[in-house]
Amino acid sequence: MRVMVIVKATKNSEAGKMPSKELLTAMGKFNEELVKAGIMLDGDGLKPSSKGKRIRFSPGSKRTVIDGPFTETKELVAGYWIWQVKSLDEAVEWARRCPDPMPGEESELEIRPFYEPEDFGAEHLEDFKAYEDRLEKGLQSLRQKRIDAEERLKAKK
Repeated sequence: MRVMVIVKATKNSEAGKMPSKELLTAMGKFNEELVKAGIMLDGDGLKPSSKGKRIRFSPGSKRTVIDGPFTETKELVAGYWIWQVKSLDEAVEWARRCPDPMPGEESELEIRPFYEPEDFGAEHLEDFKAYEDRLEKGLQSLRQKRIDAEERLKAKK
């Protein structure tokens, strides 16, 4: 099962306070453990909501753009991981090993399972598999373009 592990924002993360070198080192080691164990699929930190925007969908076709920062810090996301685990219990065990993401403040991780194709019923499995194959081919192409662009930048230096 895949889960998203959400690092909840705090006053310091929303203020743009960068993590200490010690925390970056500890998180780096934790991420390496997750990768070695075949758990971590993706993960990253997010800039404060003051750097973001929201799109509000209203009935009909109205779309409203709202500039950050957003209120209710405890409802905001400061970072995330996507993990492949055997169970929610396994995700909890890994999360308990995580270094405190916001030292000096009360902080939370939230673990949420993803919907998987089988959750929608057998009649939709073939459609989902074809859809996922199309997406994966497109994503592979985008990843390769990003790698090529990074290599061109390095070659210019």
